[in-house]
Amino acid sequence: MKKKTHIKKTCIKTPLGPAIIEGDESGITAIKVSDNNREPISENIPDILKDCATQLDEYFKGERRDFCLKLNPDGTDFQKKVWEELLKIPYGTSTSYLELSKKLGDVKAIRAVAAANGKNPLWIVVPCHRVIGSDGSLTGYAGGIWRKKWLLEHENPSPQQSLF
Repeated sequence: MKKKTHIKKTCIKTPLGPAIIEGDESGITAIKVSDNNREPISENIPDILKDCATQLDEYFKGERRDFCLKLNPDGTDFQKKVWEELLKIPYGTSTSYLELSKKLGDVKAIRAVAAANGKNPLWIVVPCHRVIGSDGSLTGYAGGIWRKKWLLEHENPSPQQSLF
């Protein structure tokens, strides 16, 4: 019988609002941004979540481009396949839903790929914000289009190389 673990939870302050981190010994299960600015910021971060909180803080300070965390998101096999592909999108770049579908081997799966992208439970760490429309538009983003724009500009601040 598999040992049941207790999910730990913490809330940290970010420039885009409070971020709630959840996880256990098996890895980080969720990172989500909250629109509730009254979300209490944790004073004591559980040991199992400290590395994630530190790496997110480094990302926002511009000191980190890649995350090195044990991840354990809950999702279907297809969703996990899409999320694995998202991890391959380099910092400071973007791709389209169409290109992502092609890389996954089925251009007709574009809607399913977009839906899986939208269900990504690991905000920023699995960079779903780097996926845009084929025409360069900032199509839907669970955290809000303004956050997607902020993240893309944070990763690519050069005006000569502006994505938008």
